[in-house]
Amino acid sequence: MVALADAVCAGRIPGAEITLVISDRADAGGLQLAAERNLTTLVIERRGGTRFEHEQKILKALAEYSIDLICLAGFMRLISPEFVATYRGRILNIHPSLLPAFPGRDAQRQALEHGVKWSGCTVHFVDETLDGGPIIVQHVVPIHNDDTVEILAARILAEEHQAYPKAVMLIIGGAYIITGRRVTILNNKTREE
Repeated sequence: MVALADAVCAGRIPGAEITLVISDRADAGGLQLAAERNLTTLVIERRGGTRFEHEQKILKALAEYSIDLICLAGFMRLISPEFVATYRGRILNIHPSLLPAFPGRDAQRQALEHGVKWSGCTVHFVDETLDGGPIIVQHVVPIHNDDTVEILAARILAEEHQAYPKAVMLIIGGAYIITGRRVTILNNKTREE
């Protein structure tokens, strides 16, 4: 969230505006960081209701603020097919692996346990599957013999801060087409033709 907010503030994502930051936890550190950047924040707690009720509250807030694009970060819950359908093609997520490898939790630990030599991060469209939507951007990092989960996570996080703004810029700019599960990034020449 901070990397996106800073990229928008610096003008690195032309045409973007962060209208609302939502968290399901009042103690989320991102809320304070958002407030420091004068961003509107909203807490919609998960506890005390069903998944459906929670999602309905989020959808209501998104409609009230006329949200066009949802960028998930640290949202550790599957979104219902109904929610996805409402914002299909307008929900992005970032994941700390080179999807489709190592979806779900503890991706860095999974990468180290499997002995892969490269990992990274993936920004993808959200669909009804776990970390399975069409891939927009991937950044690669090497895995070193002495890496721990924490060291690898920090190296990947640095790439996430570059990849997410890049992906948002591509989506906002309309510089892509989706064919099946494949996202094709268009260059300027292709868009002019």
